[in-house]
Amino acid sequence: MERYCKILEKRKREIVLLRGTGCAYKRCAFCDYYDDGREDGEANFALNRAVLEKVTGEFGELEVINSGSVFELDSGTLRLIREICREKSVSTVHFESHYIYRQKIPRLRAEFSGIDLKMKLGLETFDFDFRENTLKKGISEYSPEEIARNFNEANFLFGLTGQTLSSMKRDIDLGLRFFERICINIMCENSTDLKPDKDVIEVFMKGIYPAIKYDDRADILLNNTDFGVGD
Repeated sequence: MERYCKILEKRKREIVLLRGTGCAYKRCAFCDYYDDGREDGEANFALNRAVLEKVTGEFGELEVINSGSVFELDSGTLRLIREICREKSVSTVHFESHYIYRQKIPRLRAEFSGIDLKMKLGLETFDFDFRENTLKKGISEYSPEEIARNFNEANFLFGLTGQTLSSMKRDIDLGLRFFERICINIMCENSTDLKPDKDVIEVFMKGIYPAIKYDDRADILLNNTDFGVGD
């Protein structure tokens, strides 16, 4: 399992894949990432400390992911992230969070006072019916503006049956309107019942990818390990 890497394209930053207790939601139909989690806080902290020791601060920017939400990391790990940011002059940190934790974000920002915190939401799509009835995402809000409240960035998931050229373009247009940055993930085969649709992926690659692949505000993961972490 690779847990540290450098992202050298578009917004340069270091990225770490840490381990928390695992996703508290665990009901997204497309996701099995919560397998990378343990209830043992001491063991998690020991692993996370070894990973965080690799951070150099050379870009002044760090992305932290943990196969769940930042709020599922132990307090010692969060404290260590703050210490490393100050020691290594990291001025910007990216965290991910499920929508269920949205009310905890202001407090987290206060705890990281002096550091520019970029919160990324696993939104997947603005299409309410597809998001909630197919993906089972657990975001009951319809309004893009309300969904984006407290968040700076968003993940989108493309390459599934039911998605179209127009629906994916709409997600990108709204994503770039309401968030500072977006990350487009192409569905990859995993242990869930939801499988990639090759035809939809081809529509994306031909009709959308050429126009957006150079957009500095859009990261695109054709494979879920394209950031260099995971397995």
